Amino acid sequence: RAGNASLEEMAMILRTRAEDLGGLWSGIHTTEITKASRMVSRLTGYEIQPNKAIVGRNAFAHEAGIHQHGVLANPLTYEIMDAQSVGLMQSELVLGKHSGRHALRQALTDLGYELDKDALNEAFRRFKAVADRKGELTAMDLEALMEDEMRVDHEHQLELRDISFSGASGDKARAQVTVRSTDGTEFSGEAEGDGPVAALIGAIDAAVGSAGTLLEYSVSAVTDGPDALGEARVLCELNGRQFTGQGVSPDVLEASAIAYLRAVTASRNADTTERMAESGV
Repeated sequence: RAGNASLEEMAMILRTRAEDLGGLWSGIHTTEITKASRMVSRLTGYEIQPNKAIVGRNAFAHEAGIHQHGVLANPLTYEIMDAQSVGLMQSELVLGKHSGRHALRQALTDLGYELDKDALNEAFRRFKAVADRKGELTAMDLEALMEDEMRVDHEHQLELRDISFSGASGDKARAQVTVRSTDGTEFSGEAEGDGPVAALIGAIDAAVGSAGTLLEYSVSAVTDGPDALGEARVLCELNGRQFTGQGVSPDVLEASAIAYLRAVTASRNADTTERMAESGV
């Protein structure tokens, strides 16, 4: 092979089979593996496959009843390691729309997130917006929201304020959006498309004056259940360069709009940085 090996698999082999391997030791803090894996996924835009060993969403899931019974009685019945050893917390905590800042801070602390006052306020705003629509949020929901929040530089980010669609079955989709710029100014745009995503991108372009081409688009559920949070990922060409964007929301079309806006923002920030470099600022 190419000499590549999965870091998390090697680390856990050394941890669980140390005696069989003559006491080999890696020194890796394995409880940080899950968080590190998700951070790399977030920064690169590459999704972790659900069935990936150690770090996949289903790595410690047991569907068959006999397996579930055995795991509940003794977690090591079907696993040579437990989820906590790689930093995956099996939290029973559930927060709802009536939960306050203190409860959210404690839940995030339990999940390994330490936030300053401003970051907590922004996380709480996002939490309340989702809780009002979704009802209850589990630890998995909170992690998905926090991973999404960590992608955003709010000081330089275009923000989706409103989104709506119209059009009868068989007609072209029509989207209307309102976007707020970094200085608080709001812009609206609308467009038609062969589908809601195409109409959405056209409406955003009309609102902010961009002209993007969608190269890749995917949507996946990042939490469990029928009310799962959806994550949209886009790869776009803007001004001759390629940019990625990700967005998370209970509404996959809203997540798609957020993802595209983040790609547009990345393009604008890159242009600004380039102009500053050329001017010597």
